[in-house]
Amino acid sequence: MDKVALVIGAGDATGGAIARRFAREGYTTCVTRRSLDKLQPLLDRIRADGGKAHGFASDARKEEEVVALVERIESTLGPIEVLVFNIGANVPSSILDETARKYFKIWEMACLGGFLNAREVARRMVAREGDGRKRTIIFTGATASLRGAAHFAAFAGAKHALRALAQSMARELGPRGIHVAHVVVDGAIDTEFIRSNFPERYALKDQDGILDPEHIADSYWYLHQQPRDAWTHELDLRPWSEKF
Repeated sequence: MDKVALVIGAGDATGGAIARRFAREGYTTCVTRRSLDKLQPLLDRIRADGGKAHGFASDARKEEEVVALVERIESTLGPIEVLVFNIGANVPSSILDETARKYFKIWEMACLGGFLNAREVARRMVAREGDGRKRTIIFTGATASLRGAAHFAAFAGAKHALRALAQSMARELGPRGIHVAHVVVDGAIDTEFIRSNFPERYALKDQDGILDPEHIADSYWYLHQQPRDAWTHELDLRPWSEKF
């Protein structure tokens, strides 16, 4: 059966670039969003480039949907060798105006979804221990994984929790041959959202002042290729101009 890379949250920028990168390396790439229609351009592009791609409408917060997704992929397409959890949920709000409902929803999207998907895939990976295949789980983090800025209490709380999940999983699963990594993407990414809403920041693109999704994807591929004696757990990616 094919070797599979599963990208949860394959949007138009980073997630899509990661999916295309693994497809170019011969992986059957499975991508998810809540709306299947929004995945079609990505699927068409991967296939036009000669890759294999399958799209799934799946809500990463719903346990039954996650269980069904992993079972379907493993039983019909092949073993998942790579899981990338790439859901953001960056919704700013003053703490004075934040609602319990939105705070909880952001945590569900950015943290609970990471737990559910990683747990299900890890269960399959552990069952294949010793089969010689690479097994990698990568979580996409953000500046908020490291520090909580004003107006980002919910996002920072969720991303801090996701980082802690990655650390715990790495310590438990590393001895069993599963490489768990956390990537801190610290800076603006070349997306339509940044272009439309932050034109001054987007203008830095010509100076390499914002992150190129294709270059982010290269780093994810690099993590997956690392030998076990030199694994990176946390990798931070930022433009040269970003303060840290």
